[in-house]
Parts: sequence; C-alpha cells; structure tokens
Amino acid sequence: MDKLLAHLIEVQPDPDPWVVAVSALAALVIVGFRMPWQISRGLITIAHEGGHALMALLTRRKLEGIRLHSDTSGVTLTRGRPTGPGMVLTAMAGYLAPPLLGLAAAWLTEQGRITLLIWTVLLFLVCMLLLIRNLYGALILLVTGGAVFALSMYAPAEAQQVVAMVAAWFLLFGGIRPIIELQRKRRRRQARDSDADQLARLTFLPGGFYVSFFLLVSLASVAFGAHLMNPL
Repeated sequence: MDKLLAHLIEVQPDPDPWVVAVSALAALVIVGFRMPWQISRGLITIAHEGGHALMALLTRRKLEGIRLHSDTSGVTLTRGRPTGPGMVLTAMAGYLAPPLLGLAAAWLTEQGRITLLIWTVLLFLVCMLLLIRNLYGALILLVTGGAVFALSMYAPAEAQQVVAMVAAWFLLFGGIRPIIELQRKRRRRQARDSDADQLARLTFLPGGFYVSFFLLVSLASVAFGAHLMNPL
C-alpha cells in the first residue's frame, strides 16, 4: 500500500515550454476541425454526463443511470423533486463539468502529479461504467478506460505527461464548442429540452443567461488553465 501511494503521488519534472505549446495546439486542432471533433466529442459527453451524475449524488437525488449514444449525445436519469435547488444544480452541472475537469487536470499537471491524474480518470470511468444503462455506453467507457489503463501501465513517463497535457487542454477547449453549438441550435429552435432551457423553466432567468454563464465559466477555465500550465 505504501508503494502504491508513493507511486500515485510521485512528482514528474516540469515539461519543456515547447511541449506545453504543442500539446495546446494538438488539442485545439482536435476541437477546431470537424473530423477529429466528431471522433473525440464523445469524450466531452462522458464528462458532461458525469457532471450531471456527480451533482445528482451530491444533492441527494436518486441516480437511475446514464446513457451514452453513438451520435455523441447522452442522458443522465435521476429521480426526485422536479424543481428546487437540487434539480437546478444537477441541470447546471453538465456544461460546466468538462472545463472544470480540464482545470483540475491542468492543476494536477502543473503539480507534476501525472500518475495521480491518470488513476483519477480511471476511477471516474469505472464509477460511470457502474451507472451505464446501455450497451454502446458501456462499450465506449470500456474502450476509453482500457486506453487510459494501457497508458498508465506501458507508456513511458514522458509520453504520459504529454497525453495528460493534451487531455487537459482538450477538456478546456472542448468545453467551449458544445456551448457554441447549443446556442446555434437554440437560435434555430432545435434545442427546446437543452440544459439551458430546462434551467429557464426551473428558474426566473432566460435560457440565454445560462448559455452565457456556461461560456463565461469555460473561458475563465481556459485562461486559468493556461496560466497554470505555462512553464515560464
């Protein structure tokens, strides 16, 4: 147990500045271009639905399960009061989860706690797997978890550090694009049941306010995450 704990809290040296820059550029390309975004967007959905699920547990709502779909959409099923703070916080947590998780990953990366970050991600994926209620969702979590496990077991420390940094940047950048896509759908009246519109029905504030709030948190997370990972 002592050896495992020592391994988890092992600190890696700071990366070279060019590694940080290349990692950020790689994540920006993944998020900014259509094909890599379509392939990787499901990872943002995992974080999004995980945010709903975690907040549901924290607010003591009954969590019935999570579904992840092949079109990169997802749904978290909860039961409890249809109104009130618990429902509001649960609905709000989805779009906030990816950038905030990216910020946490940036902090761990800045601290050199790469191993701790990787095993935290594994734990997160295992917990979600226990809550999945459809076959595709289970499959995508198993594939993602298997890739993360292989990274932790077989990749050299330098490769783990690079992947961790790309992942942190990806969550930070990837938290912004779904919010922009959400607003585009709302303008075309194609997202009447979105988180923002559910929040509008639960509170006295319009859906546009929540879209702006999601975007503000995401942009602030990117700025602070960039500050943390800046080696200079």
